[in-house]
Amino acid sequence: MNSETLTPNDRIIVALDVADLDEARDLVTKLRGSVGIYKIGLELIYRGGLAFAEELANEGLRVFLDAKLLDIEATVERATAAIAKTGAHFLTVHATDRKTLDAAVRGRGDSALKLLGVTVLTNLDRSDLSEQGIEMPPLALVQERARLAQNSGFDGVVASGKEAGALHERLRNFVIVTPGIRPAGAATHDQSRVVTPADAIGAGAHYLVVGRPITRASDPRGAAEAIAAEIAKAAG
Repeated sequence: MNSETLTPNDRIIVALDVADLDEARDLVTKLRGSVGIYKIGLELIYRGGLAFAEELANEGLRVFLDAKLLDIEATVERATAAIAKTGAHFLTVHATDRKTLDAAVRGRGDSALKLLGVTVLTNLDRSDLSEQGIEMPPLALVQERARLAQNSGFDGVVASGKEAGALHERLRNFVIVTPGIRPAGAATHDQSRVVTPADAIGAGAHYLVVGRPITRASDPRGAAEAIAAEIAKAAG
């Protein structure tokens, strides 16, 4: 992964976590050219998001389908194959085991779809993992799941900026997408492991997922440009 080929704006993934397609389209219109990728998550996927993803891809825009697939192998394989046909750029799959990951790789086939392994959600801390019967510290679990994803042929992972540095050192030529991004002074809302854009870039993240700080701003385009400026400064 060569982040030097990405402009600061290219590295911003805006999370279209909104209630309906009309609001999402309005945001795309406002943000066009100021962000690199548009993320469609579960809320919008279930409100026509797959067709919307195909619509954006046909316009030459990059789409990140945050489907977080996890199921039996046949289902994951077929779902991945269907998503690849939309022209999406990124797809997320939970990196919990090789069966799931290998199925997604088969489903992708020879398409251009890039697969990202979800390591540990950014709203979870060690006590939450303990409730799941997992006693590994978050960092160790993230590293193990990232290793599984890379060994399966994935293109990268989704991981908190607090873990991006360790992953960047261990996994070369592997995309790191960091959610939970909050500009300095912004509210953290429902995220537990958040970082600023500068911190994430400094730790080795290639792409930053930004939602409410852009989408709920009075001037979304201006907010995106401010974050791009912070990325540019951090990247030197």
